[in-house]
Amino acid sequence: MDNTTIFKIGTILYALVIGFFGINHFVNGMGMQRLVPSFLPGGVAWVYITGAALLAAAIAFLLNRQTRLAGLLLAVFLLLIVLTVHLPAVLNAPDEGSRRFPMVNLIKDTGLAAAALLIASGKRAFA
Repeated sequence: MDNTTIFKIGTILYALVIGFFGINHFVNGMGMQRLVPSFLPGGVAWVYITGAALLAAAIAFLLNRQTRLAGLLLAVFLLLIVLTVHLPAVLNAPDEGSRRFPMVNLIKDTGLAAAALLIASGKRAFA
């Protein structure tokens, strides 16, 4: 299997994962609104906006349209979530046990941001 095929498969799998998270924002929007930082007005609206952004990125990757822009914007978004949601949750956790879940999300979203940057790097998935 050549590198182009591997890249295509990886991009498709990544798009499906990102799309799943986007759909999850719509299905569980009310439950996720507590994760929206308090300095942002609008609560659940941000959950739906970010869900739409995740779906847009997934579609861009699947259709190989604007993949660089989608990857860069997705990486920025995910890193902002790491810094404004997950890192404060880790730092403000009262004990080791309550730090586990936020730490897992911090690491997950950092890894997803890294993968978005790899896709944005200019390699064409469906050239």
